[in-house]
Amino acid sequence: MKKNIFINLLSGIVTMFAVVFPASADVALPTSVGLPAGTLTDVIKNLTTWLLGIFGFLAIISFLVSGIMYFLAAGDDKAQEKAKNQMTWSIMGVVIGLVGLVVIYAVDSLLRGAL
Repeated sequence: MKKNIFINLLSGIVTMFAVVFPASADVALPTSVGLPAGTLTDVIKNLTTWLLGIFGFLAIISFLVSGIMYFLAAGDDKAQEKAKNQMTWSIMGVVIGLVGLVVIYAVDSLLRGAL
């Protein structure tokens, strides 16, 4: 339990540092050690895009599994209800993830003065 709190706190601090100090993220990364070429901002943007792609793929898989569960549960009210609940939770997860992405972009544009 304490390990999870530490990991959440550490990830929150790293996220806050990346959002609050975006100018310091434009430092070029050293390329002689095998790191990607470009700035830290570019690496973070690429990582965010990659994670969003994985998130979308998992959302589609969740929708498909819920649909198949509902299709196979013909006549069984309990199984149909379970499939409906899974679909509801998968939709809520996608909405929460997309709201989080919108908030991150809004805070980033506010801190950069782009609005």
